[in-house]
Amino acid sequence: MGRVTQSVQVVRIDADGSTRRPDRLAVEEPLELRLGGIAHAVTMRTPGHDIELAHGWLHSEGVIAGAEDVLRAQYCAGSVLDDDTGTPANTYNVLDLILAEGRTPPPIRGHYTSSACGVCGADSIDSLSRQGRYAIDEDHTEVSSELLVRLPQLLGEKQRTFDSTGGVHAAGLFTTDGTALVVREDVGRHNAVDKVIGWALLAGRLPLAGIVLQVSGRLSFELVQKAYLAGVPIVSAVSAPSSLAVATGQRLGLTIAGFVRGSSMNLYAHAQRVRATSADQLVARRPG
Repeated sequence: MGRVTQSVQVVRIDADGSTRRPDRLAVEEPLELRLGGIAHAVTMRTPGHDIELAHGWLHSEGVIAGAEDVLRAQYCAGSVLDDDTGTPANTYNVLDLILAEGRTPPPIRGHYTSSACGVCGADSIDSLSRQGRYAIDEDHTEVSSELLVRLPQLLGEKQRTFDSTGGVHAAGLFTTDGTALVVREDVGRHNAVDKVIGWALLAGRLPLAGIVLQVSGRLSFELVQKAYLAGVPIVSAVSAPSSLAVATGQRLGLTIAGFVRGSSMNLYAHAQRVRATSADQLVARRPG
């Protein structure tokens, strides 16, 4: 498996002058996803949990509904030659999946998907609503605002790669009592979300009723799309949501929380799932 971080030498300049020192970077490498031996997409990602990533991506594309829809997932050797031996080597950057009978692969993408771009090509909120398998508007989960403002801190406590590099995003699935089911990191926001949804799919946890998806950055349409298709009722972000993310939440029944930090938040859609807590309680539990 490829490494997650890489050590480099940098020139550090500050008020005292310049020095050379080591630094660590988050690794970004391509992952080619093949279905039945045919390349369908390439995404730039941080190596690790690639099988979860692939399952999450296929689920967000509407190709699979459960783990049983993928018969096999394996890394492919031979994509490069070993410099010393000249024989095919396994870079763990090519993953081949065999779909179950009756599952139709998505269209082939003839380009790279950057680590900043999510599932592209969704036509509209209407088309997304037709893809949904779960009635999120019937999920009456509630979470306290006191707990919701703690989730960024709880997420951050499990961000080991970010702690060493400062260069990755994170996504986590949490229960309404603050229990972390899974946290994943990646240079791509959408990859981190695909990884946690892939984890849930492989664990037989879909739909994710009663669960909060917490992300470390801003909230785009693509991330809300993935949450909706996985049955997540509440999506919380440290930074701002986009206009389409909010419109999607309003239309499809997801609670959208943005700027969740310190002792405050903004609720943009379906605020009824968040029980307001007194200011005294929020300040008392404020991280730091």
